[in-house]
Amino acid sequence: MRKRLLLITPENREIHAYRKKQFNNFVQITMPYLAGFVDERKYDITLIDEYNQTIPYGRKFDLVAITVNTPNASHCYRISRRFRQGAVKVVMGGPHVTLVPDEAEQNCDYLIVGEAEETWPQFLEAFYDGNAQRRYTCGEPPSLQGLPVARRDLIKRRMYTKGAVFASRGCPYNCSYCNLKQIYCPSFRMRPIQEVIEDIKTIEQDYFVFWDDNFFGDIEYARQLMHELKPLRKKWAAQVTIDRCQDEELLNLVREAGCLYLFIGLESFSAESLASVNKEINNVVSYRQTIQLIHRCGISVWAGIMFGFDTDDQDVFKDTLTVCERLGIDGVTPSILTPLPGTPIFDELKNEGRLLCSDWTNYNGKTRVAFQPKNMTAEELYNGYMGFRKHLYSFRSIMKRLSISRTNVMHNLMMNLGYKLSL
Repeated sequence: MRKRLLLITPENREIHAYRKKQFNNFVQITMPYLAGFVDERKYDITLIDEYNQTIPYGRKFDLVAITVNTPNASHCYRISRRFRQGAVKVVMGGPHVTLVPDEAEQNCDYLIVGEAEETWPQFLEAFYDGNAQRRYTCGEPPSLQGLPVARRDLIKRRMYTKGAVFASRGCPYNCSYCNLKQIYCPSFRMRPIQEVIEDIKTIEQDYFVFWDDNFFGDIEYARQLMHELKPLRKKWAAQVTIDRCQDEELLNLVREAGCLYLFIGLESFSAESLASVNKEINNVVSYRQTIQLIHRCGISVWAGIMFGFDTDDQDVFKDTLTVCERLGIDGVTPSILTPLPGTPIFDELKNEGRLLCSDWTNYNGKTRVAFQPKNMTAEELYNGYMGFRKHLYSFRSIMKRLSISRTNVMHNLMMNLGYKLSL
């Protein structure tokens, strides 16, 4: 007899309100991907994404699986508590569980710690047989060869944003605010190119995103993938570091293979700020030249900008806006520096007594400040960040930036308007 399995991609109300009106929110790939490992002879699968669905507490399930990131942790613990009160077993995995497993273990029945390609199927088999262990921990880096295709057929109410896929895992760098080194095994790994292509072929939509942490982590691999991707004639986006974007031949290959925009973690226009978080791979002096090159190759630049570095003062918001407009950056995803558990910056701020709270809901980087900044108050940091968002996504700034970029103008206009609606 098949067991009833519920897979949940959680999203608390605060983050949901921030994200809901944006146009570029592609589906989180984790749960559709893990569904691909499930033996449907043994399990009946229901997939729920709180971005656009409600958790069916009234239905009967044998097992509930929740992927947990830090800002959703408290919310996930409440979900788990509600199901467990009804005698339903709950298994948790994801970044936060990997970073603080002892805490998570107090809020569920089973844990999947670290990468799950091997441990998730092992757990499912053991649970079905009635002899599951309390905790499953990834040991050696799992192979990315022969992986199942994400179960996009289980994704509901996502007409245009089902298409997410990954080609590699990890990042070669060690930024002190980033938790990739803590949640993944240390080696940078790639999927076989033909398997990636076959995965992409199953995406019905014309648009998709690569969910890789650093799509240009291995340049030669990226080149080979572009040659195979080009004949599919799809449009896509990926996340890269700016130091890998100075190769015009590579950028042309990327554009010819269908790339619309690259998300680039610029983070700051201050070399001092970047050095303070070990991101000196970003050469501020070359930003203009590199962004102009990307634009000449017909690719848009969507920048990640972060506020709250110890070198930031209240002038940083106005100064950053000026530079974004001057460079014609097509769009920005701004955030507040957030000390995620397990990262060097978390330990540093904790040792200095500058963490403001222990409720993980405050660690979302979008709607709250979780630490005491050095050169302004937490309230000034938040208000400056909100002011930056308001001014950046004003019609005046949108038109100014797009008139300089002149790249994929209609697409970028829609993306910018989505962010404007979320204010």
